[in-house]
Amino acid sequence: MAETMIRLDGQQLVKLCKDTLPIQQADARLDAGGNDKHLLGKLQALLPECPVSLARVGDEWYRLGGIIDRNGQRVADNLIEWAERTFIECGKDLPTLLDYAQAQQLIATRQVGRSLHFVAQVGDKAEEFIQIDIDKTLEIADRLLVGSAMPPEDLEEFIDPLEPECVPAFTVGPARYAYRRKTEVAVFMEEINKHQPDRHPAQRFMDDWNRSSAGQRAVFCSDWVIRPYQHTGRFGEQVVNIDIVNSGKRTIPQLDKAAGLKGLPLHNQLTRFDRQLGYPFAWFFYMVSRKSVPLECAVAVFKDIDGDYSYLPERDAEVLRDWIKEPYKV
Repeated sequence: MAETMIRLDGQQLVKLCKDTLPIQQADARLDAGGNDKHLLGKLQALLPECPVSLARVGDEWYRLGGIIDRNGQRVADNLIEWAERTFIECGKDLPTLLDYAQAQQLIATRQVGRSLHFVAQVGDKAEEFIQIDIDKTLEIADRLLVGSAMPPEDLEEFIDPLEPECVPAFTVGPARYAYRRKTEVAVFMEEINKHQPDRHPAQRFMDDWNRSSAGQRAVFCSDWVIRPYQHTGRFGEQVVNIDIVNSGKRTIPQLDKAAGLKGLPLHNQLTRFDRQLGYPFAWFFYMVSRKSVPLECAVAVFKDIDGDYSYLPERDAEVLRDWIKEPYKV
């Protein structure tokens, strides 16, 4: 595993992203992850000993881009910085800034992106994988910096108007990959747990996976990825935290009709759910992650196995009993 870490140097990944261009759609759109096999192949070449896969493609997001002129020439890479600086140069007089932008027929751009979450399994346990987060972005021009119909009333509205004057959308340059983050999940979880009075819910989720039937039959990072983030604590300190996110690869069946069932009918519903997800005891983890499985199912199963029915393997029954004693969610 130590050699694996050396092969995944951050500077290598930055260079790999800069040297690799995404396959671009014919129109001004960003595809949903179907054209990233070339990038995946390059990542796999860095880790020949470990299987690498694209585990999740995030939803499309956007942020403000830059400014181009009517001939498509770059005026500024960062719209916000340009607007604030030019506003000062105009004597902090908004009408002067508006007149200048309209006279130049400046066009604002936005960065459209999707986050790609690649995973490399480096061990047998749930947390023994490396996650590489890479953004795929495309710059699109689709509005005038200042429209004639509804001029902005302040600098904030100038930068990001609620009702911009649109122009036919076109792309500015090719799509790009941008390296965001590499997370050695086992190491990251060790650090997270140092600052927890009890096990972090994400750690408990992974521990339950490891000792359940799911952990014996499926690879954790094929169905789940992590989302590290920071938030402000009670005393203003910055706290590093983590969410567990479903990969979204599979259509999740609904178990709403399972409410009120018990015995064989409930067992059949849960078995069908697991079969569609591809591994046993899947319903438990989807319940803990608050996805389509009501909490009542766990209570009903517990009552079943504590009574006349015994349809869970003992390893799964133990996980469920512990959850009933001390519920958690991720």
